[in-house]
Amino acid sequence: MPTTVEYHKEGHLATIRLNRPEVLNAMNLRMHEELAEIWDDFAQDDDIWVGVLTGTGGRAFSVGQDLRELAQREAAGLAAPATFGSRGRPGWPRLTERFGLTKPLVAQVSGYALGGGFELALACDLIIAAEDARFGLPEARLGLIAGAGGVFRLSRQLPVRTALGHLMTGRQLSARRAYELGLVNDVVPAADLDDCVHGWVTDLLACAPLAVRAVKQAVLTSLDLPLEQAFATRYPCEEIRMHSADAKEGPRAFAEKRPPRWQAR
Repeated sequence: MPTTVEYHKEGHLATIRLNRPEVLNAMNLRMHEELAEIWDDFAQDDDIWVGVLTGTGGRAFSVGQDLRELAQREAAGLAAPATFGSRGRPGWPRLTERFGLTKPLVAQVSGYALGGGFELALACDLIIAAEDARFGLPEARLGLIAGAGGVFRLSRQLPVRTALGHLMTGRQLSARRAYELGLVNDVVPAADLDDCVHGWVTDLLACAPLAVRAVKQAVLTSLDLPLEQAFATRYPCEEIRMHSADAKEGPRAFAEKRPPRWQAR
C-alpha cells in the first residue's frame, strides 16, 4: 500500500508531505503512526536543521481527522471518547504535543487547513499560505472539540475574542484575514507559493541553527513569564548555543568578510 506521508531530505532541509489527496489529506490512524516515526527522525537527525510541512494535491493542506474512519470505529465499538491530547492513541506524541521540538518548522498551506490540519499548522513556527488557503476549526459543529491544541493555540495566537468567535462557530478564516491578524507570515498567489517558502527556508538556513533553536525555545518558554523572570530563566538551547563553535564562527566570518560556515555545534 502507498505511504500516507512523503518524507524527503535534501541538504539540511526535510520536507514532510501529507499524502492522501483523494480525501483532502484527512489524517487516519496510519498517517498518525507514520508521522510519529518521521518526527522522531526529524528531531534526531543532526544534519537536518529545518522542516517544511505541506500537503499533496493542491486542494488542501489537510482537512483534519478522517471522520469516516472515526465513524466506522465508533460503529464497531473501537473508538473511546476523546478529549485534549493524543496520549494512548496511535502516533503519540503527535506534533501538536511535541513541546520540546526546537528545530524550526514551516507550514506551507494551500487550500483547506481545517480541524486537525489547522492544528498542525498552528503547531509550526511559520505559516506561509497561498491566497486560496482557508483556515478553520469546525469541531463544535460536529459535537467535537479542537483537542489537538486548537483551543489553546488559537487563543494564544489571536486576540481571545477573535479566537473564541472562530472556535465557537466554526467560521473559517481566509488567508488574507489570517495574515492581517498576524496568524500567517506571508500570503502569495498559489503559483508563487513554492518560491516564497524557498525564500523563507533559505533565510532560516542562513542563520546559525543553534541560534534559531535557542530563539524558538526562549520565546515559547517565556511567553507567559514576567519580563524579569524571562531574563533569569535558563534555556537549555541557549546554554548550548552560547558555548558553541558557531557562536565564535559568526563574528569571525563577519570580521573576515566571508559567509559563515555553520556546523550546528
